[in-house]
Amino acid sequence: MRVGVFSIQPDANSDPAIVAKHAEDLGFSSYWVPDHIVLPVEYADDYPGAAQGAPEPEYLWTMPDPLVALTRASATTTTIELGTGVLLVPERHPLHLAKEIGSLDSYSGGRFHFGIGAGWCREESEILGGDFDHRWTQVKEAIEVMKGCWTQDAYEHHGKYYDFQAVRCFPQPTQRPNPPIYLPSIMFGGKWAERVFRRMVKWADGWIPAVENPQMVADGKKQIEDICAELGRDPKEIRITVLGGDGQYRTTEQYAALEDAGAEQLTIWLQGQSTGELQRELDGLAKDVLS
Repeated sequence: MRVGVFSIQPDANSDPAIVAKHAEDLGFSSYWVPDHIVLPVEYADDYPGAAQGAPEPEYLWTMPDPLVALTRASATTTTIELGTGVLLVPERHPLHLAKEIGSLDSYSGGRFHFGIGAGWCREESEILGGDFDHRWTQVKEAIEVMKGCWTQDAYEHHGKYYDFQAVRCFPQPTQRPNPPIYLPSIMFGGKWAERVFRRMVKWADGWIPAVENPQMVADGKKQIEDICAELGRDPKEIRITVLGGDGQYRTTEQYAALEDAGAEQLTIWLQGQSTGELQRELDGLAKDVLS
């Protein structure tokens, strides 16, 4: 199984150009970054990544733009994959995204991996043009727009959320027909939501779950296989990359258990706060999980 890394705050103090290059030199397979454009000062829902009652972490409103961070990382690296974990699609116009991602994938020689999300904060989503109550319907249409731009010389679209005459949107991605698209999920009430896997099998390329244990990966993999059989898709086409949480999966035993459960790749959440701290952390992780 391959091992990548996830940098929660890829800003100038934890420079993606240096950190991603160091990770690549050590043998890590991928470098992933998160996304929030803004966070309202006041909002109703609790951040799902924090313990109940805990204050929201500062990184939610201080993240740099993920595609800019990955473009910076691409300039100093040659082989490491570059991913979003995850980019909030309803908060951007898909034509703009198609242009940005086509440019990044072209600059990097086909190394971009597109982890997508629909968002958890209603206020943030609505400020930026998202239809929060139907956000995955909007995401599906946005992905359709992007795929059209990436595969056709001229593309027009007439849908519920986006309506435009034929346009040319270049550069197209190096990866054909599109960079791999991953859908996230978190288990609630001891069960995976089947609709997530149906979306995945119908129009995505991979799964990036946050899981508490390897059995959750095995259960999800089985559901993917069952839906692939129903819809006539090869389940080997669905990549499984586990997004490790803060402090998770940092030993060879944990790594091996995820591989046995069916994961293709693990991304380890980096905890350092500066470039130097992250380099030293990567050195230690390489000894623990790559040796």
